[in-house]
Amino acid sequence: MTYSTLMVQLELGQSNTDVLRITADLARRFDAAVIGIAACQPMQMVVGDGYICGDLIAENDQLVVAELDAAEQQFRTAMAGCSGALSWQGNLSCSSIADYIARAARAADLIVAGTAPDAPADVQRRLSLDDLVMQSGRPLLVVPPGATLLQRVLVGWTDTRETRRAIVDALPLLKMASQVEVVELGKAGDQDTARARLDDVCGWLHRHGVESTTVATLSNGDDARQLQDIAAGQHSDVIVAGAFGHSRLLEWVLGGMTRSLLAPVGRCSLLSH
Repeated sequence: MTYSTLMVQLELGQSNTDVLRITADLARRFDAAVIGIAACQPMQMVVGDGYICGDLIAENDQLVVAELDAAEQQFRTAMAGCSGALSWQGNLSCSSIADYIARAARAADLIVAGTAPDAPADVQRRLSLDDLVMQSGRPLLVVPPGATLLQRVLVGWTDTRETRRAIVDALPLLKMASQVEVVELGKAGDQDTARARLDDVCGWLHRHGVESTTVATLSNGDDARQLQDIAAGQHSDVIVAGAFGHSRLLEWVLGGMTRSLLAPVGRCSLLSH
């Protein structure tokens, strides 16, 4: 199993330096083809008191086309040293950007995207990473500003379908990692069972040629922050985890692991649903 084709999403009108640097490194390590992708929704005509003239819409469309061309140039320049085939998809999309990328992801093994702006005012360019990870059927690597190359991996283990999917999707990365640690944050009285689960995971990884260490520790009640603290202590470059093991509504109301990992700080997240 390998990543034979990567798909990298570029933000229009923004610097994509970090996400392109990480993608180029992965493309060289896996000798992978790379698909660059960017999209923007057309300017919406709202029926009501306001009026948007045709000239303004045409001007906006011209701006989007220029930004798509600039994004393609960024992509091709960053991937110039990669040996795999390069292709580009940039378009105005009437559907959401997440839907556009999810449909295109049928051609890729891994999607790479940057973190979304804190409060993007332009809904035309807004990508919902939540929707993308739920709809694409592909693992999503989220790259924050300043991310380092992916050498040390921490797997946040919960005994769920989503986490099992994520560790399988991460196998190519785990096989090339210099350090792999599998961590479970458990409840009091469940530590022996947690260690047994982690031994099973460690044995499975070993049979796939991946050497790993395990840590079963008590949850302090804030699993997202605790996992990030453990990752920082281990100098991990990326956290692998399942996405939305609980409902998205519950994560939105109470906060949760997935919400934290979709907006990572200092290290990447690889998520699968």
